[in-house]
Amino acid sequence: MFEEFHLSQEAKIVSSELPGKRSKVLLDIQQEHEGSIVSYPRKMPIAIKRAKGSIIEDVDGNLFIDFFSGCGVLNVGHCNDFVLEYVKNQQSELIHALDFPTENKMLLIQKILDHLPKDIRRDYKVSFGGPTGSDAVEAAIKLAKIKTGRDGIIAFTGGYHGMTSGALAVTSDTYFRNNITSLMPNVHFAPFSYPYRSVSDKDNEIDYFKNILTNSHSGISKPAAILVEPIQGEGGNIVPEDGYLEELVRIARDNDVLVIFDEIQSGFFRTGSFLEFMNTKAVPDIVTFSKGFGGIGFPISGLIYRKEIEAWGPAAHIGTFRANQVSIAASRGALEFIEKYNVQEYTKKIGEYFIKKLYKLQEDFDFIGDVRGRGMMIGVEIVKDVLTKEPFPEFVTIFRDECFKRGLLFEVGGHYNNVIRFVPPLITTTKIVDAAIEILEEAITICTNKNMEHSIG
Repeated sequence: MFEEFHLSQEAKIVSSELPGKRSKVLLDIQQEHEGSIVSYPRKMPIAIKRAKGSIIEDVDGNLFIDFFSGCGVLNVGHCNDFVLEYVKNQQSELIHALDFPTENKMLLIQKILDHLPKDIRRDYKVSFGGPTGSDAVEAAIKLAKIKTGRDGIIAFTGGYHGMTSGALAVTSDTYFRNNITSLMPNVHFAPFSYPYRSVSDKDNEIDYFKNILTNSHSGISKPAAILVEPIQGEGGNIVPEDGYLEELVRIARDNDVLVIFDEIQSGFFRTGSFLEFMNTKAVPDIVTFSKGFGGIGFPISGLIYRKEIEAWGPAAHIGTFRANQVSIAASRGALEFIEKYNVQEYTKKIGEYFIKKLYKLQEDFDFIGDVRGRGMMIGVEIVKDVLTKEPFPEFVTIFRDECFKRGLLFEVGGHYNNVIRFVPPLITTTKIVDAAIEILEEAITICTNKNMEHSIG
């Protein structure tokens, strides 16, 4: 199934070395003329010519399996022909319309609301913001502050929410915050449920969080909201323990604190449901969305929020490029595609298939400490010792390079930069998964041997 939506069913490296000659020329030009904040080509040094489905072709004719999918954006694959028809039709009619109503936009809003659980869909509204996930996070924080009249936010360790000032303030990774002297104030971090590394059950994290809100000597004033990823993305594709999110929401509500779920990475069927919170009994006040909602990579972001917390008036949060009409059409096309081909159920099945293959890999190699995930949001944590669970980021760096040489792309994340993050297109076939597993097996064998030689040396 879905074979026709991909350039190939496997990787193919034709260059004698990577990057290839033509890629190297473009990479050199980029280094000379583009700003030094460029990051992805430093670790995956290719210049891209075209892409389709789960396969990228570089300018030298090398084919790569893309299990990175534009940082979790391309949920229905690169250049999906079905979605492109919606894009082409819209481009010929209207591209930019600020926040004026269009049939195109009203249809998307209705589709989004229709995908919420039946018992709550009438309680929510949709609001579009700037084109990136960071914009959605900024908007959610602003709305919460306006509604409550309070300015504090509680975020969570391992959380990633974007690079703008407010979004960065609620992002826990200090790497991104180095050399920045001033960020949004009054942000505090609570521990996130991390089953692989928790010393006990979820109660420790829950008790810590409850103490912040109920103990007048916690040192933290009542916040406007909590901001949490239902599954942490950059933090290592961490699925919290069952019941954790429900407890967070209950405690927040008991203390009149709004709940923001950041579904920018976990949303749009990434985990098999429209939004990840729908796999739980936890119901947020505000949901941020972006990434996969753009269909095939078009920029879009916004909020889904309870009508009862509507607290801002006209022009209280504006943006020139909010709700771009082509992005909206792409989103509608992707939703139609998902419904027509039952991608929601397929995501669950292909995710289970992939995870089973990774479990087998875990049995054969000592460095794989944990395999986790839901749908096509999967993490593989690499450790020096399965008993001590000591992180092994050095191995991951070498391992990614070996996979790259063989044509497999993925991102690395985690609290200790030791987690292989797989976020493939949801339409990835079993053949492509098998081809990726073969590359993983080859690379991990080579890296294991290199590590043994280094240890002996």
